[in-house]
Amino acid sequence: MISYFFEDTKFVFRNRRICNAWLKAVAESEIKKIGAINIIFCSDNYILDVNQRYLQHDYFTDIITFDYCEGNTLSGDLFISVDSVRENSIFYKTEFTEELNRVIVHGLLHLIGYDDHTTSDQEMMRKKENYYLDVKRQMFP
Repeated sequence: MISYFFEDTKFVFRNRRICNAWLKAVAESEIKKIGAINIIFCSDNYILDVNQRYLQHDYFTDIITFDYCEGNTLSGDLFISVDSVRENSIFYKTEFTEELNRVIVHGLLHLIGYDDHTTSDQEMMRKKENYYLDVKRQMFP
């Protein structure tokens, strides 16, 4: 089950059912199933606090993923800074919703087991993100 929360932001997330169906399709495509996933939309300051407190990192980021997966069941917390997503959409000249979808699927891909520490890992992650963004466009034109 995917649950949505909001911390230190007035952001409103629409189309939860569509997002849930899409993420379920992504999981099934990777031979996984959705367990308890919390998507927490927050501000830059909130995610910075999470980054400092739990990861000892002193910088802003667009997403932090905490993995609680067991076997093939995907469970975890995805903290998403709406502020950073908005800034990234301007920087990369993309629509906000496109960038938000990219960050959401990025977090799910981390739960699936993909990483982005090396250049080759980053290339694979970007390829998967693009593929699943296309899947979403096909599922929900």
